[in-house]
Amino acid sequence: MSNSRRAFLLGTGALAGAYATRKYYTTPDPAGRLLGGMVTDPLTLNDASELSATRVAKHLTLTDRFETPQINALRSELADAKRAGRPVIASAARHSMGGQSMVRAGTTITMSHEWIELDKTALTYRCGAGTRWSTVIAKLDAEGFSPAVMQSNNDFGVASTYSVNAHGWPVPYSGMGGSVVNLRMMLADGSLISCSRDENADIFFAAMGGYGLLGVIIDMTIRMVANTRLQPTFEKMDAEEFGPRFVQAIKGGTGAQMAYGRLDVSKDRFFEEALMVTYRPTQNQSDLPAAPGSGAMAKASRSLFRAQLGSDSAKHRRWWFETGLGPWIGNGETTRNTLLNEPVITLDDRDDTRADILHEYFIAPEKFAGWINACREVIPSSYQELLNITLRYVAQDRESWLSYAPADRIACVMLFSQEKTHRAEEDMMRMTQELIDRTLNLGGSYYLPYRLHARPDQMARAYPGLRPFVAKKRAMDPTNMFRHAMWDTYMVRA
Repeated sequence: MSNSRRAFLLGTGALAGAYATRKYYTTPDPAGRLLGGMVTDPLTLNDASELSATRVAKHLTLTDRFETPQINALRSELADAKRAGRPVIASAARHSMGGQSMVRAGTTITMSHEWIELDKTALTYRCGAGTRWSTVIAKLDAEGFSPAVMQSNNDFGVASTYSVNAHGWPVPYSGMGGSVVNLRMMLADGSLISCSRDENADIFFAAMGGYGLLGVIIDMTIRMVANTRLQPTFEKMDAEEFGPRFVQAIKGGTGAQMAYGRLDVSKDRFFEEALMVTYRPTQNQSDLPAAPGSGAMAKASRSLFRAQLGSDSAKHRRWWFETGLGPWIGNGETTRNTLLNEPVITLDDRDDTRADILHEYFIAPEKFAGWINACREVIPSSYQELLNITLRYVAQDRESWLSYAPADRIACVMLFSQEKTHRAEEDMMRMTQELIDRTLNLGGSYYLPYRLHARPDQMARAYPGLRPFVAKKRAMDPTNMFRHAMWDTYMVRA
């Protein structure tokens, strides 16, 4: 992929994950601000929101492949935590935003054991739970393969992606959990079990989007597909038309393998226009180039994205770049792995007074026009700064107990730049709850790994599998060893 092609993709904000986690704690000052300072206490952890400072009792980073000694050591650690009444949670990069990856006064385990083995006959790969997607892409790319489903950035841990059942922009897939073949998990009592669609299937489906509340995943076997050379197509349209046209582009036999959309976020033209970008295989599939990392042009494009803060003229320039200049400079061939192989750090805000906060809503394609009209009524008057919205297709998910896609959905990923103040946090909560209400009224849902701003009744309404999930967790973990802020906020009384 050329530098100009990567600059187009990144300069237009084609990121769905949270930005790189900085080690900040936050404390209120007399003026009401949330101040960020560098962490000096190694037991104070934070996540990508930079607003979830959590002091833990122990922080363990596991880097070795889980063989018998490592399995026994983890079993001993869980037994010690149980005796002490200390909660435990495992995570990887901590790119969630509401304390879902840490536990106060407990043991937080960072999974960093990276290894991967391919089975070309079965079209699967087996890897450690802490393996980052960058490692997966590098290994698969060298052998001509690609992850079937992964998040749109490569920083995240593989088991973490399964635990939040994140989706990506390869089509026509649902969440990443649908591509997992089997896994091994250690339960609260120290037993090590195997889970798949045929063995311990109830645990397999509950843990798919179960946010680590059932046990510690050790390793996984996941499906892969062929890496392919792709050519993009760009289509500009009225925003109200996007839903049905997006589905037609993906499911209408056009051969699209990757797809996303974007909306104009300028305040004077808010959500009036849409851009749809689809990628289809080229005739020549020989001699695929290696997937590069970020180039200098891609990193320089950050200024275009960040200039939008408080500036409609900058948002107009970005939209022109995306819909006008972008299709001209970005229409060259690329590969599947190249599109996936991008870290979240590229567009990092580098502003200690603000935080990038993500929302994600799932709406039926035929309800999309109604949803954007609801957004027009809620977001511009919210005092929040929307910098980007990316639209993706998510196929129906009938497996996860906490499924956000009971039928085919358009995933609407929003990136807000929020001040680190109490007032801004209150405004964000108020806006979030109103957006969730509007989405639920249209039969949609919202995504759970972000700020814990939803009301408990909203979570129960969005996720009808919540009570069965909580009952399963309590049966498997009667002492409630595995928990985090999301459990304490919504699930402990469900």
